[in-house]
Amino acid sequence: MKNTIAALALSSLFAVTACKKNETAETAKEKTENKQSEGFIVDSVKVSDSTKITDSLKVSYTSKLLVFPGLKNKTLLDSIYFQDKGIKDFSKTGLQNYLETGKKDYFSSVKNDNKDWVSDMTYAQNWYSSSYMNLISNANGYMHIQYVGSGYEGGAHDNYGFSERVFDLRNNKKLELKDITSMPKAKIEAILMKNINKMNSGTTDENGEVKNSEMLLVEKIPATNNFYFDDKNLYFHYSPYEIAAFAAGDITIPISWEELIGTLNTEFKERMKIK
Repeated sequence: MKNTIAALALSSLFAVTACKKNETAETAKEKTENKQSEGFIVDSVKVSDSTKITDSLKVSYTSKLLVFPGLKNKTLLDSIYFQDKGIKDFSKTGLQNYLETGKKDYFSSVKNDNKDWVSDMTYAQNWYSSSYMNLISNANGYMHIQYVGSGYEGGAHDNYGFSERVFDLRNNKKLELKDITSMPKAKIEAILMKNINKMNSGTTDENGEVKNSEMLLVEKIPATNNFYFDDKNLYFHYSPYEIAAFAAGDITIPISWEELIGTLNTEFKERMKIK
């Protein structure tokens, strides 16, 4: 069975109920759409539609892209829309047309790729694909966008996953880990393992204590490019199955700036006002 969820990064084919995740994403959306900060304008386009493939199968498609009228650097824009390689026109109209085409392609692929068994489906099913770009923050010239994708095309459960990307708007590029810290990855990974139970983002016991470490599937937690930060911590976000069992859901692990003391990039440290 083919999953056609928009690719997010790190080859995420993700799992568990997507509705709650989309509600969270939509909440972030409400706070950031159409806002202006020091002349920085953010808009969005969205497509949401459904169709019946057979009497037993209904398919829905939802996708939202952010629009940045003030950004003109193509390299930066290509990086922002990394999961949508076919975009050539970054205007609001161009992005809206792109989503409409994506919707048609999705409906067509579900119908054609699954026709051998969909016609024999004996009970009602609702399949869907959804993807969202959400602006989380824009401060000190760093823009944090969270990409959320989810879907269901049969099977035991929905699929979902996240990609966190931070863009350096002053230098027109996606921020890399090396732009933040010179600490070797092996040392970062040791800190990640130590801090895995610090945030209530995955598995907890009946007393509310975080138990993410009990569901790990890996011997070491990789320091990936799926990170973001605020004034206190650097955060690494892992989608379901990436480092832990399905039941753990997605997991976020913080590393404080104090733990990276002496390794922070000078420009980054000054822009973030880290002492």
